[in-house]
Amino acid sequence: MPQRRSRWLPSLMLTAALPVIAYAEGPEYGPQLQGFEYPYTVKHFDFQSQGKTLQMGYMDVAANGKANGRSIVLLHGKNFCGATWDTSIKTLSDAGYRVIAPDQIGFCTSSKPDNYQYSFQQLATNTQQLLKALGIQKATLLGHSTGGMLATRYALLYPDQVEQLALVNPIGLEDWKALGVPYRTVDQWYERELKVTAKGIRDYERSTYYDGRWKPEFDRWVDMLAGLSKGPGKTQVAWNSALIYDMIFTQPVYYEFKDLKMPTLLLIGTSDTTAIGKDLAPPEVKAKIGHYPVLGKQVAKLIPQSTLVEFPGMGHAPQMEEPAKFHQALLAWLNKTDTLR
Repeated sequence: MPQRRSRWLPSLMLTAALPVIAYAEGPEYGPQLQGFEYPYTVKHFDFQSQGKTLQMGYMDVAANGKANGRSIVLLHGKNFCGATWDTSIKTLSDAGYRVIAPDQIGFCTSSKPDNYQYSFQQLATNTQQLLKALGIQKATLLGHSTGGMLATRYALLYPDQVEQLALVNPIGLEDWKALGVPYRTVDQWYERELKVTAKGIRDYERSTYYDGRWKPEFDRWVDMLAGLSKGPGKTQVAWNSALIYDMIFTQPVYYEFKDLKMPTLLLIGTSDTTAIGKDLAPPEVKAKIGHYPVLGKQVAKLIPQSTLVEFPGMGHAPQMEEPAKFHQALLAWLNKTDTLR
């Protein structure tokens, strides 16, 4: 399948004012992110789930150079896609890994079903079916943000199939509902998601993910999300997004970190303040949630074979913010745990 290609900006023949308006509006993408360019060829895995035929988009990138015979699966976050792993895919492929980067159902290049009962167990099962179809019996999991919750659930469901587990600023290091964050219904999430804009995404990520900082290269990922949210499948996208937010809020993995059986790495950017529903929380609750310098240390103590690596001053996505520092730490841990196996 050919690589996806971005839509070109309007002709430079337009007046000077029009390109500014076009940029402000940004691109629009199809319900499975048609029109957005991925760094590697996107394939689709067709499978049956909950009485539906669904497609899971994924990238399968072979080792570049000397292969080490191992596979690593990259699990994206809620406001991310497989494409946002671009530098990690290249780094890990160059290090000898076969790299699988799927888009989960409800996200990005994958199906957005009308009625789907979302659970981390279901998404883990979907991913396990994909890996089985690809002939992968064991793998290392690398999960970011919501993908960290999914990777944890996968490791709990299929412990014999997970060699190593690495979690990058995973959400779910605390149980927000138990801490007093008010519940937002699926309908309320849906109304909120229908109003998503590029500016809103950028402002949220700048303040919550990056401690007020921003890099121009992040704009591509803002356009990716905003273009999906306002494209021809915007109601499908918003509804699935609402269901996924409800899943994240109501299905904590926090209480089961103690049950993880494999070597686990926590990679924590300490300036992150992400907490689902924080905008609804009263001041006294808001003040005590989303403190990653504290959460990383607390959860590291819960996981039997854990290693904690902190990135002081970095935010929610250290693999995107400072790729070289992040990948140096990740590869050092992977190589160390490899020698101990």
